[in-house]
Amino acid sequence: MKSIHTIRRPIRTAVAVLAITAVPAGAVAVPSLTGTTTAMSSTATTCPTGWGSLPEANTFVTTGILTTVRSGRHSCFDRVVFDVSGTTPGYGVRYVSNVFRPGAGHLMPLRGGAKLQIVLGVNEFDDAGHWAYQPSRSDELTNVTGYRTFRQIAYAGSTEGAAWIGIGLRARLPFRVHTLAGPGTGSRVVLDVAHTW
Repeated sequence: MKSIHTIRRPIRTAVAVLAITAVPAGAVAVPSLTGTTTAMSSTATTCPTGWGSLPEANTFVTTGILTTVRSGRHSCFDRVVFDVSGTTPGYGVRYVSNVFRPGAGHLMPLRGGAKLQIVLGVNEFDDAGHWAYQPSRSDELTNVTGYRTFRQIAYAGSTEGAAWIGIGLRARLPFRVHTLAGPGTGSRVVLDVAHTW
């Protein structure tokens, strides 16, 4: 049974820019994700191929803020969606030996045999100068119990106009990253990690 777990928190944000070296990535058609309680579905009978484990990035610039992190299980991959209240942000996704909290440099412990680091180019502060994204549990952004690939999704912090997220995985497996417009004036960064090579 496919499921999606959502955590939604009030956000406070401001101004910052992230520039990341672009790495070409193929366009991918994916099902539309709308709302925060609708289960994501996959009707494909054959798992996609051609994904890899090399870094992926873009250089989009946005004034948006991270509002929601949600995850879902599919027949071929696990998915995490980063909802942004604004245009598509820049991002960088890569495998690392460890994820560290930005600024302080403290280790962010993650469960699993492999670790992905995600850097989203979103604002740190709102117009009133308050921190933007403040989840109730930074070490468990969504409940990934029972997922085949995800072991943990954690918020490491933010600095210099970027939010840092660490994902603990069962193993180093192929992934893809793509962006979607909406809902409304918002946008989404979607990360899929395959169950197998």
